[in-house]
Amino acid sequence: MNKLKNFPYQNVLVLGLAKSGTAACKVLVKNGCTVRANDLKVKETSDPVIAELNKLGIEVTTGSHPLKLLDEIDVVVKNPGIPYENELLIEAEVKGIPIITEIELIHYLITAPYIGITGSNGKTTTTTLIHEMLEKSNKRSKLAGNIGKVAVEIAENLKEEETMVVELSSFQLMGTQEFQPHIAVMLNLFQAHLDYHKTFHNYKDAKARIFANQTEKDYFVYNAEDGEIATLIDHVVATKVPFSIHEKGLTNGAWCDETYVYFRDKRIIAKENIRLVGDHNLENVLAAVAASMLSGATKEGINEVLTTFPGVKHRTQYVEQINGRLFYNDSKATNILATSKALDSFEQPVILLAGGLDRGNDFDALIPYLTNVKAMILFGETAIKLNETGQQAGIEDIVFADNMAQAVDLAFELSDEKDIILLSPACASWDQYRTFEERGDMFIEAVHTLK
Repeated sequence: MNKLKNFPYQNVLVLGLAKSGTAACKVLVKNGCTVRANDLKVKETSDPVIAELNKLGIEVTTGSHPLKLLDEIDVVVKNPGIPYENELLIEAEVKGIPIITEIELIHYLITAPYIGITGSNGKTTTTTLIHEMLEKSNKRSKLAGNIGKVAVEIAENLKEEETMVVELSSFQLMGTQEFQPHIAVMLNLFQAHLDYHKTFHNYKDAKARIFANQTEKDYFVYNAEDGEIATLIDHVVATKVPFSIHEKGLTNGAWCDETYVYFRDKRIIAKENIRLVGDHNLENVLAAVAASMLSGATKEGINEVLTTFPGVKHRTQYVEQINGRLFYNDSKATNILATSKALDSFEQPVILLAGGLDRGNDFDALIPYLTNVKAMILFGETAIKLNETGQQAGIEDIVFADNMAQAVDLAFELSDEKDIILLSPACASWDQYRTFEERGDMFIEAVHTLK
């Protein structure tokens, strides 16, 4: 078990429990820190998490944010989702108390090189690809971070021969001071989470924390075609490793021509053998190839992954083929941009299943991407709006469905052999489903029932 080394703080307030906060509490107290925890949500005193933390000697305050909790505190470890306008955080800044996120503790737990992946889109797919490529190359790897596995728990138990591959959000990165991945990957940058960061500039600054502490011995893998990333390049000290789906012959990066994918001058795989579809996924593949090769992955291991990897669940995930129709689950597409990328991935005719929570926007920006859509199956609060958009795009077959099972049946009825049946809603799920995962699972279940 790895211990915190040279951690400069003794008295810690953990703000927000959830998985990352609870894990941070346990690691900190095991390493001799005096820990307090605070969570706004009112919990019963019998809550097993609070009971467990109390047994460890951790004082837990719930239901409010009393400012006295900051008395004699050296650092605040906050849940990434808690905004900096929180009254405790404002007071901590006034008092000059540092505010970090759980991800910062990695720096003090392990000395082995690790890989960090960030970007506005494609993080989970790329992180998973890198992990699988290392595993298939007989390099032991552990997934962590925003992908759902608490990084501090993984780091605490990481073995010397293992590589940690960490998916990183802007929320997590904003709370880092010394965090230093040996290989940092930045996939793309576009406006997102402005309700949290307030400005695009602040959002980019948070993302840039991924390379802020890197040295020339580290590597920065980046999308050479992203104009926003280009504005950050001058601040990068690490060895720059670009990737591009259009620029050929990158001498220190990943690239492709019409037929093959390369890393530097080494041919890796024929593009036609890659199971993932779409240019956005090709970018993810190039980023993963670069990062994994820098970490010792083999061409054979990479090929094994890319020829079989069906995609991360709910992210343009291949589900099934039924009577020549290919079914894809892209339930994670909760906005127009994500659905546009999914539609742009296919050359075959598409039956699009879309709709969901109405956030007040229209869908005009989707029209240029509907040229290959032969029919639309619509549901949820936005069905009427999407119907208007489909009519403007000249789509003749537009029908409404009450639920996912009905939508899948209707899509199959309207499809022909070699068509793509794509769930890519362009909307959040909360009008009919608790999560986009639940919506995607219902689609998968309906497809399997249809088969």
